[in-house]
Amino acid sequence: MNTTYQAVRLSDRVYWVGAIDWTIRNFHGYLTSRGTTYNAFLVMGERIVLVDTVKHPFKDEMLSRIRSVVDPQKIDVVISNHTEMDHSGCLPEVLDLARPQTLIASAQGAQALKDHYHWSQDTKVIEDEEHLTVGNCGFHFYETRMLHWPDSMFTYLENDRLLFSSDAFGMHLASSNRFDDQLDSGVCMREAAKYYANILLPFSPLVSKLLQKINQLNLAIDIIAPDHGPIYRTQPQRIINHYTSWCRQKPSDKALVVYDTMWQSTSMMAGAIGEGLAGKGLDVKLLHLDASHRSDVAMELLDAGLLVVGSPTLNNQLYPSIADAMTYIKGLRPKNKLGCAFGSYGWSGEAVKHLEQHLTQMGVELAHEGLKIKYVPNSEDLIQCRDLGVRLANRFFEQSTPS
Repeated sequence: MNTTYQAVRLSDRVYWVGAIDWTIRNFHGYLTSRGTTYNAFLVMGERIVLVDTVKHPFKDEMLSRIRSVVDPQKIDVVISNHTEMDHSGCLPEVLDLARPQTLIASAQGAQALKDHYHWSQDTKVIEDEEHLTVGNCGFHFYETRMLHWPDSMFTYLENDRLLFSSDAFGMHLASSNRFDDQLDSGVCMREAAKYYANILLPFSPLVSKLLQKINQLNLAIDIIAPDHGPIYRTQPQRIINHYTSWCRQKPSDKALVVYDTMWQSTSMMAGAIGEGLAGKGLDVKLLHLDASHRSDVAMELLDAGLLVVGSPTLNNQLYPSIADAMTYIKGLRPKNKLGCAFGSYGWSGEAVKHLEQHLTQMGVELAHEGLKIKYVPNSEDLIQCRDLGVRLANRFFEQSTPS
């Protein structure tokens, strides 16, 4: 009986029994440079409850952790907060092994599990704000539809004042430490912001409504246990406060210059534009897509006020890496941004027009007509680029200053 892996105690009744994925670097297009965890939780009350499972290849690690506390066949109830397959991938096998009396999911979750696994498994469908007593433990369930799947829900264990928050408040970060206070706070906040920007940003209006609901419910929360990353046991309100700020998408005095280049001409333009922006007091980040992944661009864009994008023209189109990044960012639907396009070209120069179309479709307000320069920019061209940066900064400050 494999007990190589050990559970980690979170509270009087609750254990972490998840898995650590040290090697994953691509999570549906999102660069997970620090790996991730798939968190599952065991509630040891009079009846034993498993909250979520893990990605299928990590089934044995999870079962080993469960066995370090109890025989998995003694699990009475399984709760599925989210049916995405990094959390339900081994659920069918767990059900076959444990034969629990009850599987609990939201209405959308029950249907999604049926669609995933083509089974006839009986599932207890939970309503929004329903309360359920399981043995000597009280559970409250709150639907969180489209955060970030239709089936998503929170489970609150009132006995331990612990919120199982599904994919909300998580991050992709592999570590041998389970708790936020054991990790570098700067790394945690960066990864949490990156997670929000790449996973939850499109649903910011729903996040805002959910946070208002949590506030109205006045839940006493000592621990937040998300499905990815560390467990928040010290001041869990801090991550809630960050979500409150991020969902508002209030722009800061930050400008992103995102670009790629073929023969360094667009790169020269980017540097000069960045110099103009910085000279007016903006915090400027130049993100060359040779060195910056699209998911890092999304993270930096979370609080940026200006998005300036540059591309050379290739076959009358955008440079491929720029087209990729713009398509990705468009799906995240950022709000409250000013933007501008620039680029170099040889004999056609359509890239700037295409970029302006992308920015407009994203809801970014064009702050200035795009700038394109033929072949290699000379000194006068670079001055023109720097002046564009100055004009964009002036426009940003004019717009952000209350009248």
